[in-house]
Amino acid sequence: MTSAVTEETWNEFHSVVNMTSRELQDWLRTQAADENAEQPPPHAGPETGRHVLAILSKRLGDLTETDAEVMRQVIDTVRAQRPPELDPKAGDGPWRHALMNIGHDPLKPPSGSTA
Repeated sequence: MTSAVTEETWNEFHSVVNMTSRELQDWLRTQAADENAEQPPPHAGPETGRHVLAILSKRLGDLTETDAEVMRQVIDTVRAQRPPELDPKAGDGPWRHALMNIGHDPLKPPSGSTA
């Protein structure tokens, strides 16, 4: 079986998604909780965030074309909203939270950074 995702897309996705699957899962559950109820864990957080979480548990050869589309969407979103020349910073809450919903925490230093 041939993967629907190129190695380049795989590497770039894992570069922009800088939260671990555990961090993302915890974040999505936190975001889904409110005063009255919490969504069941499989449904916690936005659909794209849940899809990113599923992708993180897959091997390259197991990815589907739908996974590839989500990966490209996440890469494009993070690259557009978080240029690489920016230092890690909080920014405003909604901006940071929107990026965290898809697995990118702007407070984390870029990969390869010794900071």
